Order: sequence, then structure tokens, then C-alpha cells
Amino acid sequence: MEGEVISRSEYGGSLPVENVQALASKHLKDIPLRYIRPEVEFDEVSVDDSWQIPVIDMSKLGGTGQLGPDDESEKLHRACKDWGFFQLINHGISETIEEMKKVTEEFFQLSLEEKMTCAQLPNNIEGYGQAFVVSEDQKLDWGDMFFLIPMPASQRNMRFWPTTPTAFRSTLDKYSSELQRVAISLFRLMAKNLRVDPDALSSLFEDCVQGIRMNYYPPCEHASKVMGLTPHSDATGLTLLIQVNEVQGLQIKKNGIWVPIKPIPGAIIINIGDVLEILSNGEYSSIEHRAVVNPEKERLSIAGFHSPNMIATIGPFPNLVKEGGAKYKTVNVQDYLKLIVSSKLDGKSLLDHMKIAQ
Repeated sequence: MEGEVISRSEYGGSLPVENVQALASKHLKDIPLRYIRPEVEFDEVSVDDSWQIPVIDMSKLGGTGQLGPDDESEKLHRACKDWGFFQLINHGISETIEEMKKVTEEFFQLSLEEKMTCAQLPNNIEGYGQAFVVSEDQKLDWGDMFFLIPMPASQRNMRFWPTTPTAFRSTLDKYSSELQRVAISLFRLMAKNLRVDPDALSSLFEDCVQGIRMNYYPPCEHASKVMGLTPHSDATGLTLLIQVNEVQGLQIKKNGIWVPIKPIPGAIIINIGDVLEILSNGEYSSIEHRAVVNPEKERLSIAGFHSPNMIATIGPFPNLVKEGGAKYKTVNVQDYLKLIVSSKLDGKSLLDHMKIAQ
């Protein structure tokens, strides 16, 4: 791991693009062509309010060890298999979440000049700007993001950590460690459900690469013509997302239809990433999701991505490879990270690179 930092230039970065928050403030009559997404108007979106992702109560997990139809562990297993998404309540970190939401809102309220002191640098994925822009003609998302890598702590690049708001650094430090603790607990619970040694799974993430992405989606009068975040599955192990304000926008793809998620106040929205799909040999699936834009209100969210440590190898657990054999290749983390950073968001295309032709 010595000398390996995932924000170093060998992993690439994103091409610089215009700041969307500043663009939105101009109240343009015509949106620049690179943001127009004709498909948004034609995608089928569910209007069935009863169709919602499962809710898992963390205080009820890890109890009997016996799985039964009413057991929370069984509910967690079914949520991971059938949905790939769930809302986690009673997670024990509500106070820190509220503090993190506050400093995130305060950061995005700074002037553009102040925010740009944390701007991305060429060939670097950390900082304030955009992600996954790999070509000059690529369609762009209607949103800005601020991406930092708090873990491993020894590899933090404090050049990108703002000093305004003054509480930002200490709050992110605390949020990062508490979020990691929740993630590790979930990995261990999921391992039991998969009949995998909990240590074997959790050890991959003990000194994990954690990325925190703060998202800002400005309102857009022509919201039906733009996309906040391109449809994709997450390349990580687990993503833990919090909604900063009350504006909805997250949608997941279920049976070919986009399902809007209604966040429960105080809950953490958890989703299975591509790495966990690979490790479970497809028993758990990463799910395509996207963010849509509100015509009148800004939307903010914070995503915490948890990827294996830099010395890990990513591939199906041997005891989950049954008669059909392994469905995915086995690669080291460095090669996997290079694949992520050099790709644009495009559904589950990243996972397609990892699949073994059957």
C-alpha cells in the first residue's frame, strides 16, 4: 500500500466543465445542449406510492443467529437479494449526520470563488467539480459535487479539505469514522446471510478506501430535460447515502421502471455496489439508480462509498462459486480503481467488464 493513493495522477481524473450552480443562477432561457437529455421525458417512472425499498432496523439486527421469516436478518438478506437498496433506521449516528448535513449546506452556500479554493486539479478525482467527464462531447449532469477521500486516514490530501466552514474538517473526520463503523457492521451481517466468514468479508474493508461525495443539484426550470446524475450502479462495496434536505430526487431501476425513493427522515439509504455483487458471485446485485432535478428547489445529498483496502483482491468468494462456476473475474484493487476512474457513468457497464463469458 506504501505510496498508493487513489487520487494520484496515474488513476486519472475528470475533464473540467462549467459550474452548474453558477450556470443555474443565470436563469437561462435555453439550457446548453450538453445538458439536454431527451430520454428523461420518455423514461417510465412508477407512480405507485406503495412500491418502496425495504426498511431495516439496525437495533434488531445481529440477534438470534437463526434466520426466520420475521427476523430482521432475513429481511436484510431479502432486501439485498431482491432490491439491492434499503433504508437503515436506528443506526446510532443521527447526531453526527445532522452535523455533517449542516457543514455541507454551509459549504455549498459559499461564493463560487471560495468553493474553488477546493477545486479539482487536472488528473485528480478529489475536490470540488464534476466526476466521470472523460470526453468533450459527453452529455453532462445538472449538478456539482465535492469529493473527498477521508480513508485511509494516513493518505488524506488536506489540500482539498476546506477551512470554511470552520467545523467542516472535524465534522467530516467524525462522520467518516462513524459511517465506516456502520458499514463494517453491515458487511459482517451480510456475510453471515451469505454463509461467508464475517472476518473474511469485513477484513477487505477494515482499512478501506472511503470516498465521501457531497452532491448539489440546482433547480432547473426545464427539469424534465436534464439529469442530476446519470443512471449507474456504484462501483464500490456499499454506499451509505443521506438526504441533506427534504427534496426528493433519487430513483432506482426495478423491472425496467424508475422507482422514486421517499427517504425516511434520519434514515441512511444503503445500496449494494458492484464489488459486493462480484464478491457474492451475483447473489446480491448492484442496482442502477439516478438523480433527477427539481424545477423549483435545490437538492443536496451525501454519499459515502466504501471500497476494499488497497491490498485486497476482488473476486467471488470460493464457497459461493457453485456448479455454474465463477461469474466474475478476480482482479487486484489497483486495476479495478483504474477501470473506474477511466470510465464514464453508463448503467452497469463497469460490471460487464468484470463478467466472465458463460
